[in-house]
Amino acid sequence: MSAVALGVPSVRGPVSGAPADGPLVDTFGRVATDLRVSLTDLCNLRCTYCMPAEGLDWLPAEQKLRVDELIRLLHIAVTRLGITSVRFTGGEPMVVPHLEDVVAATAALRPRPEITLTTNGIGLARRAEALKNAGLDRINVSLDTVDRQRFAAITRRDRLDAVLAGLRAAQAAGLSPVKVNAVLDPVIGLDDAVALLRFCLAHGYQLRIIEQMPLDAGHSWQREHTLSADAILAALRREFTLSPHPGPRGSAPAELWQVRSGAEAGAAVLGDVGIIASVSHAFCASCDRTRLTADGQVRNCLFARDETDLRALLRTGADDDALEAAWRAAMWAKAAGHGINDPGFVQPDRPMSAIGG
Repeated sequence: MSAVALGVPSVRGPVSGAPADGPLVDTFGRVATDLRVSLTDLCNLRCTYCMPAEGLDWLPAEQKLRVDELIRLLHIAVTRLGITSVRFTGGEPMVVPHLEDVVAATAALRPRPEITLTTNGIGLARRAEALKNAGLDRINVSLDTVDRQRFAAITRRDRLDAVLAGLRAAQAAGLSPVKVNAVLDPVIGLDDAVALLRFCLAHGYQLRIIEQMPLDAGHSWQREHTLSADAILAALRREFTLSPHPGPRGSAPAELWQVRSGAEAGAAVLGDVGIIASVSHAFCASCDRTRLTADGQVRNCLFARDETDLRALLRTGADDDALEAAWRAAMWAKAAGHGINDPGFVQPDRPMSAIGG
């Protein structure tokens, strides 16, 4: 039984004694092999569950990691810490002009990590092929609805056509499987879930529906105003025949379901859909992620209240040994769980756009 299942509090005091080598491990025995890298806090959408219409106070350019600093940290992560998968996020990574250069530098690392990207899809149509050529393996595109009016209301931008074009371009470039990430509106989201799954099955995309989490800039998230994984699954089952995916879940955040053509034995599998129940069915016990923000802070959890400043170490002459040790210490102190369901939970100061998905 996991530490989280046993009820170990998610908040802990300082710990010491991080291993000097070997896997990037925490005191609960979880090994981090998946690095999420936020390239920027900037975004060209204004999704209602993420940020206000006027945007946020963006990071000054001088506070963000330079390309050479980022590549150095990626080298340490892969060659010293055992990272095998790197996902670039934002904000919106497609607004970063040097994105292809960073992907190419990551692809040149040995052992080569899997390289993925999460994007809102705007600008992807003209860059998908170049990203593939640079070494990008897969892509996730955020899309909460395929209804134009609803899309404009959620994102405060009328850019649905650009996102759909980006999806087509990603598929044409061979960035497969193309995944669609959806965060559902609490009022109309169940209808959108059904329409999104029909859309993804028709176009060969894989849908992943994500429970809305307390990471909004306004700190206005309320559990009772969000859709749970169970409610989403029940809505999908009214329209589709679903069966549990036979493959092992491992550390994947999504619980997968096969969509079948009927309920009879041997019915054809039309595709799959994943539900990421970060709130209602937390999977902290199997978490394998470490996070690096655009300004060079290591976060050992999406909901961490503390960060470790690698940028300051970089800019004061720290060698790779010191950077590695700091990163290991940060992960060693990881709590048992994110704490959303704890009575004393406090939302992180940074919103999702500044942390990276």
